[in-house]
Amino acid sequence: MEPLKPMAEKLTKRQQELLDFLKLSQNQNGLMPSTREIQAYFGFASQTAAMSHLRALERKGVIVRLAGKARAVVFPEDLEREEIIDIPIYGSIAAGMAESVEEEKEGCVSIDIASLGIPRNARTFALKVRGESMIDAHICDGDTVILEFREPRHMDVVAALIDGETTLKRFIMEKGRPHLRAENEDFPDLMPARELVVQGVMVGLLRRGRI
Repeated sequence: MEPLKPMAEKLTKRQQELLDFLKLSQNQNGLMPSTREIQAYFGFASQTAAMSHLRALERKGVIVRLAGKARAVVFPEDLEREEIIDIPIYGSIAAGMAESVEEEKEGCVSIDIASLGIPRNARTFALKVRGESMIDAHICDGDTVILEFREPRHMDVVAALIDGETTLKRFIMEKGRPHLRAENEDFPDLMPARELVVQGVMVGLLRRGRI
């Protein structure tokens, strides 16, 4: 007769609330909340209190904390999937008329690379979308786009530098000449007067849950 496996230790009411909050944040935002966000949500006196609750969940085996990782919490079932990588978020990008892009790193988003269909060594980054020029491609204001550093193909959605300004548009190659096309009839095509440099090709999209 096989020995009985020990049952998982029961969670307290507050621990279950924190676990539910972690799962909700991951489902809605694609990433775990920071300890500061946990502190603010539950009204803890300090980030140390938030860390103490996370350690309690780890001891009970319902989360795993990874050393050296941003927002370093995953669920045990996530470790059974393909490797999860942290993709840096570099500010926001206009999905409207071209404008300057913010280049300051604003944290990371953790993604299962199998869900993107990209190789493990792919060079990726993320940008938050502002504007509605790509809504017909189902890219909305407030979304986060995941981009890969690689050469674009005709009809790829790209983050591009056009005459010194950055925007998110569809890359069009016609008669050997590239330009950018919006996915919203209210926005014009963008034709480069001097230069068009593709900074990244979109490979994924995250959408914050809306109430």
